[in-house]
Amino acid sequence: MLANEILKETDLSLKDRVHIVSAIANHDESYGVASDPVSAALIIADKTDVRRSRVRPKDPMLFDIHDRVNYAVTATRLRCGREEKRITLYLTVDESICTMYEYFDIFLDRMTMCSHAAAILDAKFSLKVNGQRGL
Repeated sequence: MLANEILKETDLSLKDRVHIVSAIANHDESYGVASDPVSAALIIADKTDVRRSRVRPKDPMLFDIHDRVNYAVTATRLRCGREEKRITLYLTVDESICTMYEYFDIFLDRMTMCSHAAAILDAKFSLKVNGQRGL
C-alpha cells in the first residue's frame, strides 16, 4: 500500500504501478514467487543482497544468525552474463565467522527463489562461494 501511494505521485501508468506493487508483494521467501520479469528482477536484486554493511548492531555479541551471516560476507558481486544466459552471485565468506552450513540454513530458500526467478528471465542462476560452486 505504501509503495502504491508513492507510485501514484509519478507519471507511471496504472498497469506499470500494478507490475511494481505485485513484484514487491511477491518477493517474500515465505510465499512469494516470480510471475513476470519485473518480479523476477526484484527477487534477484533483493535476495542476493548479502553484505557486511547490512548489519546494524556494531557489537558482534548482539548478532543474530542473519547478522553473523551478513557480517561474514566480505565481498559480493552479481554478474549477469547475457551470452551464456547465466546470473551468478559471487561471495567471499569468512568461515571463521559463519560456517557454510549457517549460510545455507539462512539463504537456501532465497537462492532457490533466485533460481526460479532467473528461469522467468530465461537464464540460469548460480552461486559461487569462496571460489566453489554452491548452486
